[in-house]
Amino acid sequence: MNYQKPADQFWEQGFLLLEDFFDAALMDRYNQLILDHFGEDPAFFHNDEFLEKAQTEVIPWFPQMEGVGAFDIVENDPRLQKLSTAILGEGWYSLYSMVMFSRQGTKGQAWHQDCPPDDPQKFNMNRLIYTHDITDETGGKTLVIPGSHRRGELTIGDVDEVFDDQLVFAPKKGTLLLLHGHCWHRVEPVIGKYRVSTNYRSATHGTPEDITDICVYRNMRYRFSDNQVVEDRLAVQR
Repeated sequence: MNYQKPADQFWEQGFLLLEDFFDAALMDRYNQLILDHFGEDPAFFHNDEFLEKAQTEVIPWFPQMEGVGAFDIVENDPRLQKLSTAILGEGWYSLYSMVMFSRQGTKGQAWHQDCPPDDPQKFNMNRLIYTHDITDETGGKTLVIPGSHRRGELTIGDVDEVFDDQLVFAPKKGTLLLLHGHCWHRVEPVIGKYRVSTNYRSATHGTPEDITDICVYRNMRYRFSDNQVVEDRLAVQR
């Protein structure tokens, strides 16, 4: 695999979508582990204020932190390691893996940036894998605005606004989606029984390990370590 060409595409667009990257049998194994963990009706992880303001109804699980060794297989995939190096440079490091589970009838994720864009050189890279097909029936398609990783802070406005230049992706099982942490993105509401993606977050050398602690939404900045709104962005317009 020529890793430089996809790396260049990532830096141009702020994302990279590679279908059939992972073996279907491995994805089936992961998906079953995820369903076994969550069950049929898991409780929300975040508090009511976050759910209301963020319009993001995703329940996280950190399997590697709990010693679930199967999730190391993707982490250690030589192709993913080489691709990550081609994009992030030498000295990059893994942050953590986070499974994101959405129940049927939930809102998905409103527009956001996974880390503040205050310093263009400090960012995380999402390495998202999909263990089942995202379809019209499941809902939960991923929306990305290409090149938005260079636009600075996400604009203030409607949390689910339709942008003229947005792209809509319906990743299939085995797909890898790399996404710059400053890139504007969201997930549509979930129609089917559930929607799952797993994020192997990573960062460039010199980027703080808590880079994803503060997330930027169109109406606020939110800090996950203490579950606090650290900036009411709508207050600027009042």
